[in-house]
This record gives sequence, structure tokens and C-alpha cells, in this order.
Amino acid sequence: MSNNTEQRPIILASTSPRRKELIASLHLAFEVIPSYADENTPSDWTPEQTVQELALRKALAVYRGLEGSSKDAIIVGSDTVVVLDNEILGKPVDESDAEQMLSRLQGREHRVFTGVACIDSATGHSVVHYRQTDVTMKELSEATIRAYVKTGEPSDKAGSYAIQGIGASLIDRIEGCYFNVVGLPLSLLSDMLEGFGVYVLPQT
Repeated sequence: MSNNTEQRPIILASTSPRRKELIASLHLAFEVIPSYADENTPSDWTPEQTVQELALRKALAVYRGLEGSSKDAIIVGSDTVVVLDNEILGKPVDESDAEQMLSRLQGREHRVFTGVACIDSATGHSVVHYRQTDVTMKELSEATIRAYVKTGEPSDKAGSYAIQGIGASLIDRIEGCYFNVVGLPLSLLSDMLEGFGVYVLPQT
């Protein structure tokens, strides 16, 4: 998986295929260990608080599962939310919910927040940050919304769309990191990994 075999490996605390693809694009050695952290949060938390806390919980759940092992790796947890009118939009419960969500988003700007947590499996030292991207969706007809929902793509996506898929056709513009909207801001992650001595571009 990697040309940087001399560096400490990464453990991705996620089963998201999108995050797996993104971290693979950095050509770092990594493995995936699913995280089953509690994702309930207080309703009065800000999006920034929510994504950072959930990212840390996911990484911590894997870290605690490794206690007593000899693994020497950097554990990466991440969480993404879509926010409209100060309300966090989660994954749709069904097609009707997805249509309602997209009807609210269409023609408007919303924000996407992703939290990233890194934990050193050897020391327990952790670092947590987040990124924000502003996304403006096109004005969409009801027929377009229905047709998109029928593709099945929105079913497991926060905000009911995938910018890296067919959902790209719904987006007018973004301001900020594209990968943040997909689910893992790679520029931020690479900066955070450097603090643990892991370099995407090895230093000579």
C-alpha cells in the first residue's frame, strides 16, 4: 500500500470506503480497524465541537482496543456533518427524508465540517482539529431531486448527497477544501501527521 514503508503506519478508525480511498491516495502504509464509538451528542453543541469530539471518540475506541498490544501506529478518526441554518443534517432515514433534505439545500449555501483526530498508539498523545467548507447547491427541480434520490447514492450520506459521485452535478460551487466535503481533509491530515513524524513527502 505504501512506498514509505520506513514510516510508522496509520490505522484508520473508520469503515467509510470514501475515507479509505482518500487516505490510500497519500501512499502511506495503513490498515482499517472499525470503530464502534457512541455518536450521540448534546443538541446544544456547535458543529465544530461535534465533529472534533466524535472524531476523537472514534480514534479512542480503537486505541483502547489496542491496549496491551505492541502496535506502533498513528490512529486516525474522522467525522463529517452538513449544517444548514445552524442545524446538523445527518444521514436520511429513507427516500422521503432525502428528498426533503435536498429540497432544503437546493439553491442555497451550507457548510460542511469535518473533524480529524490523531492518536499515537504508543503514548496515547492525541491531537484534534477540524476544517470547514462552504458549499452552494444549484437550484433543483423536484424531478431532479427525485431522480437523484432514486440512484440510491444519498442513502448513507450526511446531507443526502455525495460530492464525489453523481451528486457533483448538483453543486454550483465550493469555497474551501473539496476533500473535506468528501470526508477527510487531506491537507489538514498531512499537517497533523507531521507532528507525529509521519510525512506524506518524506524529508531528506
